[in-house]
Amino acid sequence: MPNADLDPIDRRIVAELQANGRLTNVELADKIGLSPSPCLRRVKRLERSGYIEGYRAALRRDRIGLGFSVFLGVKIEGHANERALQFEKAVVAMPEIIACHLVSGEADYFLEVVVPDLADYQRFLVGKLLNLPIVREVRSNIAIQTLKAGAPLPLQHLETPKPQKLQQNARPGRSERRNRRS
Repeated sequence: MPNADLDPIDRRIVAELQANGRLTNVELADKIGLSPSPCLRRVKRLERSGYIEGYRAALRRDRIGLGFSVFLGVKIEGHANERALQFEKAVVAMPEIIACHLVSGEADYFLEVVVPDLADYQRFLVGKLLNLPIVREVRSNIAIQTLKAGAPLPLQHLETPKPQKLQQNARPGRSERRNRRS
């Protein structure tokens, strides 16, 4: 359910910052049609409220030598116990894992791993992930090509629905046809 706390100006602010987090406050204010002071107050409020988690540079994986991406389905032994929490802590601490999701379906967790090459992936898998005693099974899916990654979050669902207009070329209903004959 959309959060009603984001008014149209807040939605424009977060959309602009998702597109370019390096905008200065003056540039952002100009883009959304506010003066700099109220714009900055809104940005600070969005940060304090947790809508904006932070700002960072998006790096090209291949340019920094991390061109090998693998998606792993991981099954674990048991779920609602201390060992499962230890697994989650261990996974979160591994820098090669850039995303981890608890999922339903065949796997219990879905991980995204980035490493330089296949040899490094083997070292990660055998030397780290499979050493966790709770891991029962791992299924690896190697990315051949990345078509889309790190895209901005969609915000259309936050817009207030506009009332639908009646179509001008719509055929009149039965009662309207009767009224025309009279």
